[in-house]
Amino acid sequence: MTAYEVDSLRRARLWRRVVRQIPFFAVLAVVGVAAILVLFDRWRRGSVAFGAALLLGALLRTLVPTDKVGLLQVRSRPFDIGALASMGLLVIWLATSIDSLGTGDQL
Repeated sequence: MTAYEVDSLRRARLWRRVVRQIPFFAVLAVVGVAAILVLFDRWRRGSVAFGAALLLGALLRTLVPTDKVGLLQVRSRPFDIGALASMGLLVIWLATSIDSLGTGDQL
C-alpha cells in the first residue's frame, strides 16, 4: 500500500467519524444559541431553546439509526428518547411557568 493510499484511507475514516457526529453537532448548535440568549439576558428564551435542544436530541435519536447517531447514543434507544424528551419538556415547562419578575422577558 502506498503512502497516498494510506493517507486517503485515513482521511476517509476521519470523514466518516465527523459525519457520524452530525446529529450531535446539530443539538450542540442549538445549545450554543441558547447559551448566547442567556448571556444577553434572555434567560426565558434561552431556557426554551435548551429544552428545544433536548427535544431535538430525542427526535434525532428516534429517527437516526443507532450506528449513525454518534454521541447522542448513551444508553438504550428507549432510555435515551425517554430521558431527552422528558427533560426537554420539563425545561420548557419550567421556563414558561416561572414568573418573569418584572424583567420584561416574555416569550
